[in-house]
Amino acid sequence: MTQLDRLSSEDIAARLSGSPEARAALIREGAQAGLAEAQAVLGQMLLDQQKPVEAFGWFWKAAQQGHAMGLNMLGRCYDLGWGTPVDKLRAAECFRVAAEAGLDWGMYNYGSALALGTGLTEDKAAALGWFEKAAAMGHAKSANFVGSFHEEGTIVPRDMAAAAACYARAAEGGDFRGMFNHARMLAEAGDIDGALRWIERCGAEAKPVFRDKALAWLAQVPDERLRTEGTAALLKER
Repeated sequence: MTQLDRLSSEDIAARLSGSPEARAALIREGAQAGLAEAQAVLGQMLLDQQKPVEAFGWFWKAAQQGHAMGLNMLGRCYDLGWGTPVDKLRAAECFRVAAEAGLDWGMYNYGSALALGTGLTEDKAAALGWFEKAAAMGHAKSANFVGSFHEEGTIVPRDMAAAAACYARAAEGGDFRGMFNHARMLAEAGDIDGALRWIERCGAEAKPVFRDKALAWLAQVPDERLRTEGTAALLKER
């Protein structure tokens, strides 16, 4: 029996509601006691603290117990070289197992690997299937990808109404790419007020590289108000 086993549910709740140091200590205790959930959480904490090598080790331990998020984050480490050399093949395999375990983020990352052909053979139709499964679970980024498939019309017939609905769900779910795409659809439908609201929200959430892409799109739009006010919203100090 570990010290953690001796704690009552009230003791655990009290420590979790205490100081950040107390919460961190409890999570580390759980991880060291072999609890996969705590190992995955500790890995994320260490990643946030810019300690990727330690994070990788805890994700590995959680993944060895079949923990879906631990597997997904281990895949992210292999994919991006966090604490380990980049290995796209291993990354895709981790994402696949996490996806098949029912994790929406695993589905999204495995779908992305299939769509891009990173670590495995490109298969956009299979990618769409995983994005649809994750989107049905409320995963905003996946909903945005499903929208792009409907808009492009390469794997499924082009359906702008379906694309617009997917982008709206992605935007409302907090995905900045979905916010931008939703704004595009609203602008095309003549709702400039609505488009500007979502462009402003996109600007508050988007990464600089994506913000630059949105600015480039705005520079081309014919509506002067959308162009000027949208640009101002994206360049607004946060």
